[in-house]
Amino acid sequence: MSKDRVRVVVTGIGATTPLGGDADTTWSALLAGRSGIRLLEEDWIDTVPVKFAGTAAVDPAQVLPRPEARRLDRAEQFALIAAREAWENAGSPEVDGDRLGVVVGSGIGGISTILNAYDTYRDKGWNRLSPFTVPMLMPNGAAGWISIDLGARAGAHATVSACATGAESIGYAIDMIRSGRADVVVAGGTEAAIHPLNIGSFAAMRAMSTRNDEPQRASRPFDKNRDGFVLGEGAGILVLESEEHARARGARILAVAAGVGYTSDGYHISAPEPSGRGGREAMQRAMADAGISPQDVKHVNAHATSTPVGDEIEAAAIAEAVGSHPLVTSTKSMTGHLLGGAGGIESVFTVLALRDRVVPATANLDDPADGLEVDIVAGEPRKLPDGQIAAINNSFGFGGHNVAVAFTTY
Repeated sequence: MSKDRVRVVVTGIGATTPLGGDADTTWSALLAGRSGIRLLEEDWIDTVPVKFAGTAAVDPAQVLPRPEARRLDRAEQFALIAAREAWENAGSPEVDGDRLGVVVGSGIGGISTILNAYDTYRDKGWNRLSPFTVPMLMPNGAAGWISIDLGARAGAHATVSACATGAESIGYAIDMIRSGRADVVVAGGTEAAIHPLNIGSFAAMRAMSTRNDEPQRASRPFDKNRDGFVLGEGAGILVLESEEHARARGARILAVAAGVGYTSDGYHISAPEPSGRGGREAMQRAMADAGISPQDVKHVNAHATSTPVGDEIEAAAIAEAVGSHPLVTSTKSMTGHLLGGAGGIESVFTVLALRDRVVPATANLDDPADGLEVDIVAGEPRKLPDGQIAAINNSFGFGGHNVAVAFTTY
């Protein structure tokens, strides 16, 4: 890493998740080991084999003014709520709009808007469609609305890389600041995909847990008896700034967004490459970009989704890239899998782990899978050491996308 390269820092965090309507409430629930997974009560529930999900703890329509909520898809609502929290958390920085950017993506976009709008068109005709239908369904809608809300003119971007989307958005934001395009960037991911078509489609892939009798124990990353992921919804957003800009305004700096690594498997549209090469090299590239060594990394927030294949592959990749010493956790055990929003909320969690020097425990890890060579935190949260340390957030997505974001203490 060049010593004269722009240093990027985190000055604000925001989240709305199955565990809480803001970042602090969510973090407290994680540390307490609470689950955000619950049985669904929708009238369509008997049409699908999976009856539970990580629905948002706070309905976004109850947070936003009704006229505003009506013109936003649910994924856009989550993103706007989390972005506003992150912006306030950062101290509502005064920044020239030409130096302010947004990078917020979604893996699926406004899928509920698409499906519901088609039903309206089919049953009632085109003239009953909302004039906001297109802005609600387009995947860049969240980035657009946030940029309008904040007056951001340095660029509003929406990465789309399935379950790696939120992390890739943060990586792109780091690059925007380093390149000099922006001084401040609001970045992260959002998703609202709890719909029977999505549940049925994932179930057809045999990717989802069917533990309908014990939903809060269904997401069990690294456990020998896991049977699939649990769908979640929400958003996680960071405010990133150049260190120079943050220091000049006296901002509270939470962590350093030190580096990012990208790879692609080039192997299969949904299955992970068996050797774990892509994930391993993404972590190695993130460390090289950050100018840190494997010994500096004391924590990894694993992508680990609780699917039958994937968790052991990632564990082996972590051991090969970083070693067996970091404290590893999968917060999806309590939030479920937020798809494009996962990298956003899990980057928030990684920053908070460094801030508070504590790692949440992986829930439901009763019988660890054979051959795990990493130190997985289970049972109770564990402390991180004092001093200058680093952490990595892993996010992997269908299509073979691998993104690792490295953060360090400030």
